[in-house]
Formats: sequence, C-alpha cells, structure tokens
Amino acid sequence: MQLTLPPRVSPVRFQAALNAFEKVVGKSWVLASDEDREAYSDIYAPGSADEWPASAAIAPGSVDEIQAIVRLANEHKVPLWPVSRGKNLGYGSAAPRMPGTAVLDLGRLQKILELDPKLAYCVVEPGVSFFDLYEHIQREQAPLWMSVPGNAWGSVLGNALEHGLGYTPYGQHARNLCGLEVVLPDGELMRTGMGAMKDNPSWHLFPMSYGPDWTHMFTQSNLGIVSKAGVWLQPAPETSLQLTWNIPEEGDIGWVVDTITPLKLAGVIEQNVFIPSWLGKIVLLGQRKDFWDKESAMPEWRVQELLKEHKLGYWQVQIRFYGDEGLNKARADVVKAAFKRHLDAPPREDWWRQGDPVNMFDPTMGVPTAVPLQMSDWVGGRGAHMGFSPVVPATGAHVVGQLKRSRAIIAAHDVDFYASFTIAGRFATNINMLMYDRDNTAQVANMRKLFDALIAETALAGYGEYRTHLGWMDKVNDTYNFNGAAQRRLNETVKDAIDPNGIIAPGKQGVWPAAYRGASKGGRA
Repeated sequence: MQLTLPPRVSPVRFQAALNAFEKVVGKSWVLASDEDREAYSDIYAPGSADEWPASAAIAPGSVDEIQAIVRLANEHKVPLWPVSRGKNLGYGSAAPRMPGTAVLDLGRLQKILELDPKLAYCVVEPGVSFFDLYEHIQREQAPLWMSVPGNAWGSVLGNALEHGLGYTPYGQHARNLCGLEVVLPDGELMRTGMGAMKDNPSWHLFPMSYGPDWTHMFTQSNLGIVSKAGVWLQPAPETSLQLTWNIPEEGDIGWVVDTITPLKLAGVIEQNVFIPSWLGKIVLLGQRKDFWDKESAMPEWRVQELLKEHKLGYWQVQIRFYGDEGLNKARADVVKAAFKRHLDAPPREDWWRQGDPVNMFDPTMGVPTAVPLQMSDWVGGRGAHMGFSPVVPATGAHVVGQLKRSRAIIAAHDVDFYASFTIAGRFATNINMLMYDRDNTAQVANMRKLFDALIAETALAGYGEYRTHLGWMDKVNDTYNFNGAAQRRLNETVKDAIDPNGIIAPGKQGVWPAAYRGASKGGRA
C-alpha cells in the first residue's frame, strides 16, 4: 500500500516524526513500509482498503512510550489512531478513519496486571486478548468466568471500549469497566474513578468517583488512550442449565421478546439472550452455493425447505442459568411455563456442573471462540461482512417493527436476510449481518447503497446504530440530531479544549477536531 501522508504534513516533516518515534520505541517498532501499511488496512473493506490508509504504525511497549509518542505527535502534528489489537472485524479492523493517520498499535501491551479471585476482577492492558485472559484464568485455576463476544480474537479492553456485547450476566462489557488509566492528548497520565486518589485499593471496585466520573468519556472516544483498565469478571457458578427452543415462525419473535424482557427485568433471566435467525446456523454448515446457487437472494420457499431439512426453527432461543442448582431449576420452571403459553414443544435441557467439560464453542459459558467468523465465507470469494446494528426498546412491537423494516430494505437490495436480536434488559440490539465478496464490485456497490438505506430509513423511524464501520461514522453521527446535534457540538467543544492539535483519532465516531473538521466529508482533508 503506497504512502498517504496525514493532512498538512510534508514528506520531510513526516520522516522527522518517524525518526523521533524510532528513538522512543526502536526502529523495529516503527512500521512504515508498503507491506506494513497493508497489514493495518481494513481486511473486510467494502471496496478498496485504500479509502482508509494508514501512513505508518508505531507500536509502543509501555505507558511511558505511549506518553512520549503522543507528545512527539503533537510536536510534529502527526495524528494517531489507537488500536488495541486491530481485530474490530467488520467495523474497520485496524484502519484509521482519516487517511494518512498513523496507527498507534497497543498490541505489545499484553500484561494481565492483576487477577483477584475473591472480588472477581482483573486489570489488563490493551493487547490482552480474550484467549489470553481465558488461558491465564485456567492456569491460575481461578474460580472465575469471562464474558466473551462472538469473535474473541480481539482485545478484552478494546471490545469493552467499543461497547461490545457478550452473552452472560456480565454481557454489557462497557459496564464491566471499573477504573481506567488514560494517556490524555497532551501526553498527561490520569486515572478515572477512585484511581484519582493515589494507591486507592477501591480503584477497580467502585464504579464512580468523587465528583464527576470520566470513565465513559473514554469509550468509543477520541479523547484519550486507555493504557490499562479494571474489568469485572463473573464468579464461576456451581452449576449451569441451558434451555433451548427452536422457534418456528419469523413473526414469533414478537412474543419471544415480550416473554423474555419481563423475566430479564425481574432477575429470573440474568444473561443477555442472543436470538439468531436460521441463517446464523446454516452458515456453519457450508457456503451459500451449497444451499442456493443463484445470484438472487434466497427465496422464502427455499428457506422453508432448509428449515425442514435441518430441523431448525426460524429463530433459536437459548437461555442459560448460573449458580445454585435449586435456584437454576426454579428459574427454569418459571421460564418454561412462560414459553409454554405460546409454544407446546418443550425445550432441550442441558446441565453443566463443576468438574464437567465445558463446551468450547459456547460463549454463554465464557469460552472464547472464533467460529462465528465462518459467516464471512458464506458468499465465497474474498468473503467479508459488515454489521448494521441499531438499538430498539425490548418490546415485541419495536422488535417486529425493526425486523420488518430492515427485512424490506435488505430484500429491496436482493441480499440474503440474516438478523439477530440480543435482549439485554430494557433494550435489544438488532444485528443485521451483511455478507459479500470483496472482489465482486457489483456486490460491494450494492452493499454500500444498502448500508446507506438502512441508516437513513432506520433513523427516520427513530432508531440509531450503537457502533458502525469507519466509512459510515459521520452518517451515523448525523442521525443523532436532537437540538441541532447538541451532543456533537459538546463532543467537539471538549475535543478542541483537550486536543487542540487534533492528535487522537480524528473522525472517530464522527467527532472531528477543529484542525480536521473539513475532512468529515468523504474522509479526506
């Protein structure tokens, strides 16, 4: 990938910056060849990865080195795009929002600094993956479980900072953060929460502070670089019981949601309940050509044939209970009775007790896996995916309305419909998985138009995405328009106050510093 310089940075000044960075991290950790830049591109880019090129990457090995790099970046006016591991697949991977931004790769910071089995938390650096933490817990024989997302290649900390979700009672990952250490845009180091007091032992235990707490100022944010954080973990349960139902009809999702939500709010169901549609299971069995060999979207009659052939429902609901065996049985009886009002078929019941083997492909048991990435092979070729992910109230009416809306838009673009809902309490996230072949220019062009339409039509109905791909960050931010986009104006005011040179992640989530605000149209300055 050829060099794209940051806006208003000359080749001479850029080389001077690289030389300065080398003095901090060593020559081998300033990565500026064409091959290096290619390694930090968006591997699932809907189109050319050249739309979001990095100029270089710098990989610090310590907090002190992060601080030094940030200070030098200010001096040389070279913007930085921090990534924890760069595995945000489907949302931009490691690529920066603004072309020419240098990636600050935190993957070398891989320490698990603390693991407390009594109070059930850990302290991790950005480079710690879900697999790393899982293996560490196993080695320490700590009675703790993690919460993991579908794709566990990524960073524990990075996923939480990007508002990732898991499928256990600890599945809202941003809420598990407690006490951050942050490098500010001028290179200053601060700690949030009780960590604002030196050596406070409650830093990772009490989720607020004295006065305003800034923890969530740094999630989905370009206001600082998180260098370590406390993460709450789940105490290992004595037993676990999973109930599984195949839900026959597409429209049944309405009563399913209206059954689960009140039980979740009452504490009968503790986990985030993931409800995938049929295609979420079929993608694990083969490629699209194995089931439908035409270019057009799979028709409903073929869907019904596949459901019968593979003994699937249109949706699958799996509800897992954790803890005391008697309590699990009692909770399960309440849930089974609630489902029986709508569905005669009993659920499959799967018990786990301490000492039993753990299903290594089950994220509801806190086990990291990368199996869901198989979906990217669905269409063949150089397969990739994007996720359109609005949030709706967790009621049947809202969920069915969003289902019909997204289904109609996706059908109008002749694309296979793959939806899921995660019921997380009072809200549900709706992930519409859009899969395509990056080498098929017609598919890519159609996918981009489809994504534009999904954002616009969903916003007209009053719903917004909670995360999105690099190329649509501005468009999604535009939909958050209350009082003339008052939230964006506040974000820009804070950004300009603490980052006057616009060094940290310009354009992230549609928040542009004054220095690059003109770059927000099309992503180029």
